[in-house]
Amino acid sequence: MMAAIRASELLQDVTLIEKNPILGKKLLLSGKGRCNLTNSCDLDSFIKRFSGNGQFLRDAFNKFFNLDLIRFFQQRGLKLKTERQLRVFPQTDRSDSIAEVLKKELYKNKVKIIYRAIMKDIFMQENKIRGLLLGDGKIIPADRLILATGGVSFGFTGSTGEGLDIARKLGHRIVPLKAGLVPLEARQHYPKFLEGLALKNIRLRFSDSKKQIESDIGELLFTSFGISGPLVLSLSKEIVDWLQKSNTVYVEVDLKPALTKEQLRARLLREFKLNPRKSIKNTLKALLPKRLVDVFIDIAKILPDKKVSQITQKERESLVSLFKAMRLDITRARPIDEAMITRGGISLKDINPRTMESRLIRGLYFAGELIDVDADTGGFNLQAAFSTGYLAGESAALN
Repeated sequence: MMAAIRASELLQDVTLIEKNPILGKKLLLSGKGRCNLTNSCDLDSFIKRFSGNGQFLRDAFNKFFNLDLIRFFQQRGLKLKTERQLRVFPQTDRSDSIAEVLKKELYKNKVKIIYRAIMKDIFMQENKIRGLLLGDGKIIPADRLILATGGVSFGFTGSTGEGLDIARKLGHRIVPLKAGLVPLEARQHYPKFLEGLALKNIRLRFSDSKKQIESDIGELLFTSFGISGPLVLSLSKEIVDWLQKSNTVYVEVDLKPALTKEQLRARLLREFKLNPRKSIKNTLKALLPKRLVDVFIDIAKILPDKKVSQITQKERESLVSLFKAMRLDITRARPIDEAMITRGGISLKDINPRTMESRLIRGLYFAGELIDVDADTGGFNLQAAFSTGYLAGESAALN
C-alpha cells in the first residue's frame, strides 16, 4: 500500500492488485492486532536489529524512516504512542486504524484497486516490463511493476509465495525460506498443562552441544506444544538454525533472574522458617504463579503435601536449581506458515538498494517481506516494509 501511495503522490497512474477482498489483511494481525508499526530508536541501532543484511536498508531508511512514518500517520489524524523498548503503536491499540489511514490515502490519490485478483505472469519486451496477466485472464498493461506480495508465513492472509515464484522464473536468486519469529515445540508434556500462562520477568538460556545464547529479561508464554512469547520469538531465528545442525537443543528458564542462587536459597529458608507446618505446595504459591506450582513440584519430584519442615537439604537445593534452570528440550520450530515473518527471499544481490529495482529486469521493483531482510520483534520488520515500499514507489514513479 505504501508503494502505491508514494507513486500516486507523484501523479502516476497506479493500479493496486489485491489478492484478498480487503486491504492489509496481514497488517491487521501485526502486534497481536495492535500494530507495532515502527520503533523510535536511532538509525544505527535500527539497522543492527536486522540479521547481517541491515546495511542494505540504509538507503530506504534514509529516504523514509521512523519519524517520517510517524509524521505520515499523525498528519492524517491518527494519534500514536511509544511504549517500552521504544515500540510505537496507534493510541487506539487497533491495527485497523493503521489500515484505514492507508486505505483512505489510496482512495484520495485515486489509486485503482482490483480486489480478489491473483497475479499469474508478467509480460516483458526487450527485458522491460510491459504488463501482467491475472488469474482470470485479464491483462493489465504496465511499464513498471512493484512486487510486494510478502513471504509464505501466515498463508491464510494471502502470503503464499506467488511473487517469489515469479521472481525466480525471471532469473532472480531466492535465498532458501525459513521460519522467522516462530514458536518452538518441546519434548516435555507439561507446557500443555500450562497453556496460556505468561511468565513475566524471566530469562531464557538456549544451548546446543556447542553454543549458548541468553535472552534479556522478558516474557515467556506456554502453549499446548511448547513455548512462545516475545523472548522466544526474538531468539527463534538462531534456534531454527541450530535445529538444522543439532539434535540436542534445550532451553533453561530462569524464573528468578534478579536473584543469585545464594539469595534464592536464603529466601526459601526464610519462607520455610516462617511457616514450618505449611505444605511445600502452599509455600511455593508465594513465589510462583499458582498454575505453575503443581508442575514445578512434579519436576522437582517432591510430594506436594510434604511439610516444609520435612524438606531435606538435597530437595531444597533441587528447588533452587529448578528456579534458576527449569529445562525444556526443544524438538523443532512450528511450521513456517505459523511464523510471524519469512526469512530468506529474493537475494539482495539482485536488487539495487538505492531504488529497489531489479538488477535483472528494467521496470521491476521489490518491497517488503519477499526481500531477504528480517529483524526481531519491535516494529522493525514493518518499518522495513514501509520504507522499501516508499522507495520502490518513488523510484518507479520517477524513473
